[in-house]
Amino acid sequence: MKFFIDTANLEQIKEAQALGVLDGVTTNPSLMAKEGITGQDNIINHYKAICELVDGDVSAEVISTDFDGMVKEGEALAALNPQIVVKLPMIKDGVKACKYFSSKGIKTNVTLVFSVGQALLAAKAGATYVSPFLGRLDDISTDGLNLIDEIRTVYDNFNFETQILAASVRNTMHVVNCAKLGSDVMTGPLSAIEGLLKHPLTDSGLAKFLADYQKGN
Repeated sequence: MKFFIDTANLEQIKEAQALGVLDGVTTNPSLMAKEGITGQDNIINHYKAICELVDGDVSAEVISTDFDGMVKEGEALAALNPQIVVKLPMIKDGVKACKYFSSKGIKTNVTLVFSVGQALLAAKAGATYVSPFLGRLDDISTDGLNLIDEIRTVYDNFNFETQILAASVRNTMHVVNCAKLGSDVMTGPLSAIEGLLKHPLTDSGLAKFLADYQKGN
């Protein structure tokens, strides 16, 4: 299972990279704005900075909602660095753009996916990644994990190569459950990744080891 961090914060990306388990980065205009990154030139430079920090894929989202605009933006983003994955919305022109980019060998991430049917269309269009939004479904009292499970079944039925990228991951149990269900990738905040480190028995066991060592010195 690949671990992506969902942020535009360079310090958090550095911290996840230093942990040695980071496989890539996802971000979006909202996360950019949260870090005070606005304006096309600043956003482009920020994507470049992220690519310099990590070895894996970096999803860069288009803003256009029409085919021609998505193609123009996506080609410019893809030209920045081979690590860039063009992030497209799950709308009709987004699917068309996904097919266009996949035919050109440009990696894509179809985002804002909330149903199996949408995931099926993305895979048919050749998406590298499909991003079902787990946490946002949970927010409206719908089982986001069930969607991951259903997409996994459909993709396995037909040997689709599109990777399931569980997005909107909010906590450590989301990560664990996505791993159980066979999600190829998860993307979430640094806290969800670091939460996997924590267990009270680890803390108490280490404290006892150190206390026993001190007794003998």
